[in-house]
Amino acid sequence: MADDDSATPHPTAGERPGVRAQTAPGRWDGVAVMPYKQTAEAPFLDVSRQLLFSDPKLACEWRYFEVDEGGYSTLERHAHVHAVMIHRGRGQCLVGDKISDVGQGDLVFIPPMTWHQFRANRGDCLGFLCVVNVTRDRPQLPTADDVAELRKNERIADFIRTGGEELHVSVARSRP
Repeated sequence: MADDDSATPHPTAGERPGVRAQTAPGRWDGVAVMPYKQTAEAPFLDVSRQLLFSDPKLACEWRYFEVDEGGYSTLERHAHVHAVMIHRGRGQCLVGDKISDVGQGDLVFIPPMTWHQFRANRGDCLGFLCVVNVTRDRPQLPTADDVAELRKNERIADFIRTGGEELHVSVARSRP
């Protein structure tokens, strides 16, 4: 009778029971490393994502993002909230009108309709765990007016990346 597992529920869909071992920093057995975004319309640099847990019986998804050295996530906002925990590395994040240094173990809460962006430090990566609702709205990108409003704050202007900065830097360097 000890080997009888008939009382043990067998999931028909969703997560597989048991442990998925960490295989390297920020990597887990059986978890695919995917592109951060599916389209090029949302500017970002050197970011990957992994879907750690997603099951029909959960009302949330647990995801892992990794921003490589010098990279940044998309500047965006949306109606759903984010609960973030920094898993590895160091960097900064913008939440609303505040820029904060973040490192391993720090928690970041992003309220609805709040502009946010994560950046990794030079010489480091920034890996973070993120919990969101399974049913959620799509991110909103800033309009030119939104960016102009954000850039009224000099600190935010220096921090945010919207995709055109590298082009402007390379054009400026190529001029005599």
